[in-house]
Amino acid sequence: MGKILFLDVDGTLIDYQAKTPASAKTAIDLARKNGHRVYICTGCSKAEVLQRDLPELDGMILANGGYVEDHDKVLLHQSLTYEQTKHVVDWCTERNLGIILEANPGRFFDQALLEQGPDAFARYREGKGAAKVDRSAERERIKKSFIFVEGDDRYRSDVNKISFVLHSYQDHLDSKVEFPDMIANTWGGKGEMAIFGDLGPAGITKKKAIEVLLDYLHASKEDTIAFGDAKIDLSMFELCGFNVAMGNGGTEIKEAADYITTDVNDDGIYNAFKYLKLID
Repeated sequence: MGKILFLDVDGTLIDYQAKTPASAKTAIDLARKNGHRVYICTGCSKAEVLQRDLPELDGMILANGGYVEDHDKVLLHQSLTYEQTKHVVDWCTERNLGIILEANPGRFFDQALLEQGPDAFARYREGKGAAKVDRSAERERIKKSFIFVEGDDRYRSDVNKISFVLHSYQDHLDSKVEFPDMIANTWGGKGEMAIFGDLGPAGITKKKAIEVLLDYLHASKEDTIAFGDAKIDLSMFELCGFNVAMGNGGTEIKEAADYITTDVNDDGIYNAFKYLKLID
């Protein structure tokens, strides 16, 4: 077995227009032909990943570690309980925080997200280097790519992770206190700017998910390489044998990296694969 590669998605494998650079696709195809295994390791849901134009992969780690799949075989799937989801939905509704319920069948949103999401997603993309983003276009994208729910239909038992718009960073801090039975993270724009909060099952991390996969593959962490651009990827870096930060990444991920490649849109993955001699 060759090396086992774990790639974050947004800002690492794909750019902030949700496009995969042609050079990244080429690099992954060549690496797999050379006997290496390639997995994405992301906070995205399966429904979101299936909407992306990604190259062929060996498997995926989703929901920040809540779902692990190798060649269509599910190795781990830990969702929030119905009661946990209801608690989060009711708390966000009380604070008027737009929500995204991220489940394998789809990404579900409420009316507050339709109102707050266009600006939040636009700020997210602009903060990562995109040109001025049209808010009305973001609204249409949400309506097309997500599934609208309201009332009790927001209470589900298949939710892997819940993201919500932050009015301020205090919303995230309050969520850590309100939901001690879950893991609270943030994600956002440039660097580590917090635009969204998210909540997932306790004990779930990218590191834990990689351990589950390596145990299944009977592989060693010394054979692993992680690629990331944000603080959420640090748990991957704690485990993997070699770590690559993207040139567009935040300060913390760069400081933790063994190597810093170029930006996602400047052939970052391809250049890193060449540097590591994964491809010729």
